[in-house]
Amino acid sequence: MDTGAVCEVCVDSVASARAAEEGGAARVELCSALFEGGLTPSLGLLRQVKKAVKLDVFVMVRPRGGDFCYTDAELDVMKDDIEIFKAEGVAGVVFGILKPDGSVDVERTGELVRLARPLQVTFHRAFDMAKDHLQAVEDIISLGVERILTSGGESTCLEGLDVLASLVQKAGDRVTIVPGGGITERNIQRILRGCQAKEFHVSGRTTQDSQMVYRNGSCFMGGVLRPPEFAVSVVNPDRVRSFLDRAS
Repeated sequence: MDTGAVCEVCVDSVASARAAEEGGAARVELCSALFEGGLTPSLGLLRQVKKAVKLDVFVMVRPRGGDFCYTDAELDVMKDDIEIFKAEGVAGVVFGILKPDGSVDVERTGELVRLARPLQVTFHRAFDMAKDHLQAVEDIISLGVERILTSGGESTCLEGLDVLASLVQKAGDRVTIVPGGGITERNIQRILRGCQAKEFHVSGRTTQDSQMVYRNGSCFMGGVLRPPEFAVSVVNPDRVRSFLDRAS
């Protein structure tokens, strides 16, 4: 199978961005707080990543975890972040807004799209929380967005494969459907064959042991559901290469 599929890697550090580039990724999606599904990264992180790699950098614009229905104050934060990232010369931004009824908030998302131009725009996995995915595709297409990142409304792309296939068919060349969520080296061929997507989104991460020698096991920095304190998750370039090998 020769898909010529484009690989986007989700990163939250300079080290992961470098690893994604080494592995052959076409671009990175820069986030913070991946444990919460990805939030807006710091300006300092963005600047250092841009210095470290030559890849296109798409930046997450998500002011908090939780749902995708934002207050006016949160929308203003997103607008400010987009203007800042434009000034930094990023290639694209990633965001999405829903209404309380589960439909795409076309008006507010449109404000952000217009503000972001001429940057590329990806509507992120807020899409998966929409009530009607086929209607959501049409709403997003009406905004001129370049990409939709989605798992087909399920926890993983494999579970949402039938929906992904219908989305790719419905979208045609009007918007690029980018499968993302639960893609592994074992299932990537099945997913790309099953939905005929031309791009895909992965984390490609492995866990490294912390450099800390002294370890206080009585204190934790997060809540009950938390990643381990003395392990560091970072992109593995060999995994990125493996994804690309299996996608071609």
